[in-house]
Amino acid sequence: MDGLDKTLAGIKAVFLDLDGTIYLGSKLIDGSLDFLSRIEEAGIKRFFLSNNSSRSVKQYVSKLNGMGIPATPEDVLLSTHDLLSWLAKEGVDDTYLVGTEGMQEMLEDAGINTDSASPQYVVLGYDTEITYEKLSRASIHLHKGVPLVVSHPDMVCPSPDGGLPDTGAYMALFEATTGVKATHVSGKPNAGMILHKIEELGLKPSECAMVGDRLYTDMEMAERSGAHGVLVLSGEATREDLANAPQNPSLVVESVDLLCRRGC
Repeated sequence: MDGLDKTLAGIKAVFLDLDGTIYLGSKLIDGSLDFLSRIEEAGIKRFFLSNNSSRSVKQYVSKLNGMGIPATPEDVLLSTHDLLSWLAKEGVDDTYLVGTEGMQEMLEDAGINTDSASPQYVVLGYDTEITYEKLSRASIHLHKGVPLVVSHPDMVCPSPDGGLPDTGAYMALFEATTGVKATHVSGKPNAGMILHKIEELGLKPSECAMVGDRLYTDMEMAERSGAHGVLVLSGEATREDLANAPQNPSLVVESVDLLCRRGC
C-alpha cells in the first residue's frame, strides 16, 4: 500500500482503535478530542474498533460519552461481534465463558448459554474479572476435549503503568496447562472486522484507514483488508518494534494529535 499523508487526504472513513490510540485506561491521549473534531469537520466517517472484549457495546458507549466523545452503539465494533458471528455460523449456543459480565451479557443477549455443564466450546475473552475457579473449570473442560475459541489474540492491554495480561496471555496459560490451542481466534487481524462495514458504506478499502497502536493486530488487519494502516506510537508499538515487523504501515505518527490537521 502506498504512503498516506498526515492530512488523511482521500480518506473517507477511519476505524479507530481505542486503548493506546484514543485513550490509555481512563485517561484521554492528548489531542484525541481535537482529532475527532477535525475528522468530523472534514466529513470523514469514524468508527471505534476494539479487540478488547472485556466491555459490552453499552459499556463502551457509556465510557466514550463520559470522556466527552459522542458515540452510539452503531459506532462501536468489537471482537465480540466477530466472535458472535463465528459462533452463529458454527451453530454454537452452549458454551463455558471465561469473560466479564459485559461479555456475558452480549453472548446471552444473542441466545448463547455461557455456563453450560457440557459446552460445545470454551469461550475465552479478555477477562478483567478472572478468578481461579474460572481458570480451573475451563481447564477441566479443555482436558475433556472441549475445543477453545478466543475473542482476540492481543498479548497485552496498554495502560499508563505498562502492559497488562490480555487474552493472548490467557491462551498461553491454557496451552501450558492443558496442551490445547485455540480452534479459532476472532477479532483483529481478521479482515472481516472492517470489510463488512466498508462494503456497507459503499467504499473501497483504499478509501479507508485503520488507526491503531498494534502492529500484529491493527496494522496486520489493515494490510489484509487493503485499507491504509496508520500506526500511532502512543500505545504498545515502538519504532524498534516497527523496524523488525513484517507489517508496513502507510503512515507512522506519535499520536492521533498529528493527524488531519491543516489541509485536511
